[in-house]
Amino acid sequence: MDAMEFYLPIVWAVLIATAVVMYVILDGFDLGIGILFRFTRKEEERDTMINTIAPFWDGNETWLILGGGGLWVAFPQAYAIIMPANYLPVIVMLLALIFRGVSFEFRSVAKPRHGAWDLAFGAGSTVAAFAQGVILGSLIQGITVVDGKFAGGAFDWLTPFSVMCGVGLVLGYALLGATWLVARTEGDIEARARGHARMLLPAVLVFIAVVSLWTPLGFERIQERWFSTPNIYFLWVLPAATLLVAAGAWRWIGQGATVKPFIASIVLFLLCYVGLGISTFPYLVPPSVTVWQAAAVPDSQIFTLIGVLLMLPIILSYTVFVYWTFLRHGKVTVGSEGYH
Repeated sequence: MDAMEFYLPIVWAVLIATAVVMYVILDGFDLGIGILFRFTRKEEERDTMINTIAPFWDGNETWLILGGGGLWVAFPQAYAIIMPANYLPVIVMLLALIFRGVSFEFRSVAKPRHGAWDLAFGAGSTVAAFAQGVILGSLIQGITVVDGKFAGGAFDWLTPFSVMCGVGLVLGYALLGATWLVARTEGDIEARARGHARMLLPAVLVFIAVVSLWTPLGFERIQERWFSTPNIYFLWVLPAATLLVAAGAWRWIGQGATVKPFIASIVLFLLCYVGLGISTFPYLVPPSVTVWQAAAVPDSQIFTLIGVLLMLPIILSYTVFVYWTFLRHGKVTVGSEGYH
């Protein structure tokens, strides 16, 4: 294996990992808004919740397309294994995102008969988050591969572990949504969101702890990665940092801080993401297919990488511009101009 064959798959893996984490953070908080939607029945408060994410939500899903498209073009073998192994949860996720997107656009023009669209928005957000967690759980627990092809059953993804990951991600997105509302709203909405955040944070920590214990106890390859020497001397920093950030988030929520709880929630997701990377790298399809085994030929990777490197600055610039434009005007208030 020459240098190009070694480094190109790593570059692509980093790009895809970046796209995934950008999607999880940016689309996570607006999915969280949908998850929390049912906890208020006041029309003006629901409109305000929608208005906090209206300028951002469709652009956030660009990162999902980049991650999925990057997997397809750079790691076709991994794509050909992961998709058949998760056809049902992937289809459910996409349908839920479609229902959510349609309801987002239609609820404002369907007033006053928009109750069904409110239901679709909340249900679509919750189901999409749960499906994403199930897919994540199925990848962590491993996919049956024989001769480079998926060799499992249609419901191999459906296990107690994957269901637990689905519930945990729903709670995690709800935490992001609650802390986003704390940062972007005021009055009753902010107070309710702060209460939700205080309930969700301990629940998320419980799921983080369960996954952190379940994975090394249930999967030998992960146990060896975390508890073998000298790894254990360095990796203890990650759970310690998680506890420290969670303690800070709890304190800031209670003290009335606005932006800090949201930032702390993002950092919690990033720490969990780093832990996931430590547990799985270099396997793109655990426990058998590495990034090098799944990679496309170097010429194909270089050709598509040129396009990505041209488009990525545009996507980043657009994202920064949109957030800077709308966030600099302060909080969204009840009765402010609605989404059109």
